Amino acid sequence: MRLRCVWAALALAALGCESGGVGDPCVPEDEYQRFFSGYEVSEVDFETRSFQCETRVCLVNHFQGRVSCPYGQTLSSGDPARCYLPGTSDAASSIRVEVRPQLTNRRASDAVYCSCRCGGADPNGRYCRCPEGFACTQLLDDVGLGSAELAGSYCVKAGTAYHTFDFAPGPTCDAAKHDCD
Repeated sequence: MRLRCVWAALALAALGCESGGVGDPCVPEDEYQRFFSGYEVSEVDFETRSFQCETRVCLVNHFQGRVSCPYGQTLSSGDPARCYLPGTSDAASSIRVEVRPQLTNRRASDAVYCSCRCGGADPNGRYCRCPEGFACTQLLDDVGLGSAELAGSYCVKAGTAYHTFDFAPGPTCDAAKHDCD
C-alpha cells in the first residue's frame, strides 16, 4: 500500500511539469546576467544543459536582443530601464547595459526554443527525429575547435531557416506600437 501511494504521488507531481519538448520556449541562462546585452542576429548559440528543456538544448538561432526584453533599452538619461532579469521587475534586478530590441521578422518565438541534434558526422551519435513543423537543419560545422559533439544539424521551426545572403533585417520591436507583445 505504501509503495502504491509513493507511485501515485510521483505520477501527480509529473502532471505539474511542463513537457520541455522540441519547440517549447526557453530563456537562455545568459539572460540571468545583469551585464549581458543580448544576442546578435549573425550568431547561433546552444545552451546544452538547459533544465528548461527536456532535450537539454536551448537553441538561440540567429536572434537579436534578449528573449526577456523584446523592446530593448538605452542607457541615456531620462530613458527608464525596461529590461530586468527574467521573472523580475524591481530596480535591483534591472539590466545594467544597453540592449538592442528584437527584430520583428526574427522574434524569440521563431528563433529561441528547445531543440535537439538531429544529424551529424558521427555514425554512433545520438540523434533525435524532428517533430512535425520542424526541419533538420545544419547549424554548426565542426571546425576542429571545441566540442565536435555539438556540430551538426538541429530541429528548426519550418520556414524560419536563416540564410545570410538573403536575410534583410526588418524593423525592430517598438514599445510605443506594442508590436512584439
